[in-house]
Formats: sequence, C-alpha cells, structure tokens
Amino acid sequence: MGTDGLLTLEELTVRVGMSVRNIRFYTSRGLVPPPVRRGRSGYYGADHVARLELVRELQGHGFTLSAIERYVSRLPADATAEDIALQRTMLAPWSSDGPVRLTRAELEARAGRELGDDDVAMLSAMGVAQADGEDHYRVSPTHLGVGLGLIDLGYPVEAAVAAGEIFAAHGRQIADELGELFRTQVWPAYRDSGVSPERIQEVLEKVKPLSVVSLVAAYEAAMDEAKRENASRRAR
Repeated sequence: MGTDGLLTLEELTVRVGMSVRNIRFYTSRGLVPPPVRRGRSGYYGADHVARLELVRELQGHGFTLSAIERYVSRLPADATAEDIALQRTMLAPWSSDGPVRLTRAELEARAGRELGDDDVAMLSAMGVAQADGEDHYRVSPTHLGVGLGLIDLGYPVEAAVAAGEIFAAHGRQIADELGELFRTQVWPAYRDSGVSPERIQEVLEKVKPLSVVSLVAAYEAAMDEAKRENASRRAR
C-alpha cells in the first residue's frame, strides 16, 4: 500500500482488474486523472478506483470508447468517489438475469423446441434474441418465454415491434425521471448521513422490485380506465 492509503500502479491493477497498459491508456484519454505524485513515484486513490470501475461497468454494457468518453465528460468536476460509485450502481441491470450469448442450437434447447427462421426473426423483432456474430444470438432469458408465447398466439410481428417501441419510449422517460428523483432527493439524503456506496446499492436492489410492482399496478389501472372510457364513448 502506498503513502496515505494510496495505491501503487501495480496495486491498482489488482484492485480494478485492469492491465497497466489499459490504465495508462484511459489516463491518456482523460477518463481518469493522472496519478498523485509523491516524489518520483505516482500513486492512485479512491477517485481513480471509482472511475476505472465505472469505465469497466460501461464497457460491460457495450459502450464504445467514444460513448464512455461522453458519459465520463458529463460527470461533475467535483464528483467524489461516492458520487461515481452511485453512477456505476445505477447502471446495474434491473432484470434478474442479463442476456446470454447462445448458438442457434442452444437457443432452441432453451426454447424446448425447434425454431424456424420466422420464429427467430420474430424473437429478434421483439428484442428477445439479437444476432451476435455468425450463428450466435444474445438472448434475454427473462423474456424468452413471453416471446415464445406470442409466437404461439400468432401475434403480428409488426404489432410486436410497435409495442416494443412504445415500451422503450415510455420506459426511457420513466427511467430518466426516476433517475433524476434518485439523484436529487434520495442520494443527497443518504450521502449527507454518511451512508456507504455499498449501502446505496443495497437500497437500490430493494427498491427495484417495488418499482416494478408500482409500474405494473399503474399500467393496469391506466388500462382499466382506458377500457371504461372506451366503453362509455361507445355507449354514447
């Protein structure tokens, strides 16, 4: 361990799971600040660790280098390691299982049946199974059963695509507004009370199912209201 609780470059590589070459590259691109100088040696602190972990999280979500640079550039200049840890926590997927990469044969094994090209095209249109290289697909296990059920019902692919676009548009709006609520009201309250980033992550994990239940309840209530209004208009 370096002076004042700082890390040497070698210790940093172990801490964040990156090579010396990658750390120096990200430093040269301005994604992390230069090391803290102590004489002729350079050391790294919590801010370096937090930013490198954020870069790694963004990479895991498929962000390109230019997209990562844009994301990091929007961080406040005075962002603390805890602030950056919060950004990384909020990137964590809300689904219980992330997408998996499967071959066509593995996809059919998961589906429990043979899938025709039209079936795979339908799953792709719904965002359930996206092509990822030759004979490979990135599959959402959580949504696979739903997609197969719609195929069995003969659901029009155009309607599935349109519905997906509606969900994506409104889902993004909800995510942005809830994210802003968390940043401006929830996070400051926890931060001011000295709660650790790990505790914040635990809070988020517990909030996720409550948010999903609330969203489903609001959707069901809105659908019921829409049906009543439609029935009332037809009666008139």
